[in-house]
Amino acid sequence: MREDVENLDIRDVTANWVNAEVLARQIDERIKALADLSHTPLFFGRLDYLHAPGADRAEGAGGERFYIGRRHVHDADGDPMVIDWRAPVSQPFYRASKKDPMDIALRRRFGYTGGDLTAYEDEHLSDPAEAATTSRLLQQEIERPRVGPMRDIVATIQPEQDEIVRSGLSGTVCVQGGPGTGKTAVGLHRVAYLLYAHRERLARTGTLVIGPNRSFLHYIEQVLPALGELEVRQSTVDDLVAHVEVRGTDAAAAAVVKGDARMAEVLRRAVRAQVTMPAEPVVVVRGSRRWRVPAYELEEIVRELLERDMRYGAAREALPQRIAHAVLVQMERAGEAPDDRVQDAVARNPAVKAAVKAIWPPVDPARLVLRLLTDAGFLAAHADGILDADEQKEILWAKPVRSVKSARWSPADAVLIDEAADLVQRTHSLGHVVLDEAQDLSPMQYRAVGRRCTTGSATVLGDLAQGTTPWATRSWQDALAHLGKSGAAVEELTAGFRVPTEVITYASRLLPHIAPDLTPVASVRENPGFFDVRAVTGTAQVVAACAELLRHEGSTGLIAADARVTALAEALTAAGIGYLGPGEETTHETRLTLVPASLAKGLEYDYVVLDEPQAVVDGEPDERTGLRRLYVALTRAVSGLIVTHAAPLPPQLG
Repeated sequence: MREDVENLDIRDVTANWVNAEVLARQIDERIKALADLSHTPLFFGRLDYLHAPGADRAEGAGGERFYIGRRHVHDADGDPMVIDWRAPVSQPFYRASKKDPMDIALRRRFGYTGGDLTAYEDEHLSDPAEAATTSRLLQQEIERPRVGPMRDIVATIQPEQDEIVRSGLSGTVCVQGGPGTGKTAVGLHRVAYLLYAHRERLARTGTLVIGPNRSFLHYIEQVLPALGELEVRQSTVDDLVAHVEVRGTDAAAAAVVKGDARMAEVLRRAVRAQVTMPAEPVVVVRGSRRWRVPAYELEEIVRELLERDMRYGAAREALPQRIAHAVLVQMERAGEAPDDRVQDAVARNPAVKAAVKAIWPPVDPARLVLRLLTDAGFLAAHADGILDADEQKEILWAKPVRSVKSARWSPADAVLIDEAADLVQRTHSLGHVVLDEAQDLSPMQYRAVGRRCTTGSATVLGDLAQGTTPWATRSWQDALAHLGKSGAAVEELTAGFRVPTEVITYASRLLPHIAPDLTPVASVRENPGFFDVRAVTGTAQVVAACAELLRHEGSTGLIAADARVTALAEALTAAGIGYLGPGEETTHETRLTLVPASLAKGLEYDYVVLDEPQAVVDGEPDERTGLRRLYVALTRAVSGLIVTHAAPLPPQLG
């Protein structure tokens, strides 16, 4: 299939060089999408139907056999050899069971090593004499060591995950999933499914995956290309709202106020307050005639635009046309017959333009937010009845700032500017947005994401127990309301495929203190994993624990409180152990990653050494946030965890 595309001759099918360039680029993208994956075979399963799908199931109607793979593969005659996992005919591979065979006689799973098929396993789902069993190949694939970036899970999607993956484009879905339940993979595979089922629509409207940080995006960036999807944009929330250069930080209390949804109303008031009611008439001179629009009529026009609650910029663009229309009404009364060209000319008249500038001046969102944060009187006027005096004082900058460029903007300030920008000019909406690790977003950040999918849908992924910001989400219903998707369904994943039983059981001791309403994750892994808690006297023993785990196959992460990372880096270097930073791709030569606890979220390693749990807790502004950060750090291991501590363990661990 790839060679067919490479051999296409487009010299006689393009009208000009522009068409040729566009077509050549499309061909190049198609070739990339058809690239072989050295570690993955073309198919991982087979379905033998009792009857041909879609055919009359009358007695004697023959069945049909399909091989299931990551993408559609056809032979030289165009006949299908492998069926895309997203096709409707492939669905029973994930959903069929002994209780509901879905007309499947046999389901075969293939095992593979390094791209070579090495085993297979059959289930005769419609045979009452065969008992239901747990798939060994499925279990081995789930427990396979992790080296390098995140991989796809098309061979191991579970029925409850498949329901979410295949849910329709029109509805927003929120997935609450504990550590290791596969919520990130589900979100990415849902994107791949939607692109398959609604490709033309999403090609026009666009798709976006939002992650918590660059390290996380680097970790997941190979999943969609491995499924043949190359056009999905990836971003962080900070990237979305990058109207200004962020060089500063906020104290936790200030960030909480700035991230509060009430700030949206403060900004709306401030923007609308830029409108000044007209005190003078507008006099338009055309030839020998003078046309006068009195101040009271101008005020009626302005009030009508304000009552319509249009975007500030859209209303400003409409105002000269409304004034021009008032002039045209007078012209018609005087016996003239003006047309649209006359109205446009009046709208561009210097007197009209001067009036619009005075009544409805242009607004620079960054300048407006800067004034709110530096002018106590301006803030008080627009926050009256919304923010109390202490809250206003919390967000006011202590020192005056000369300009937008010289200001030390914080991430929360950039979100405020994005809100103000949307009040002035509507933000472009995409067809579908995936928001991962959503529990850490503030209400104002949810609004920023929601603006990107006002006419589209979203997949919201997160775990309330892993919220590690002072403004972390307390309920998905609140979060969805801020996102503008109040009617979305909330699905909960509770089966853990990544974290070993002993590890998740230990970490779940924290749940009563950080998220008492959540159902603990139940690990479905047969391998209980390696788990140990060790009292140490210094960094040398922490390094020794890393060396011990590196003797196993797979990746190892050393997770520590941010303040301890430098000391541990020096100890690793002194011991001659190479290490990487989070987001850097592990290799067979360098399999250890040193991870600050603040960046651990969303990452996973075969083995983890967690250094000094109490220091992880103490590194956060409050104990609840610290315990949530610790919960995240404890649940990054796929096969084994060693907890090392010189100080006493947090009492919540028991």
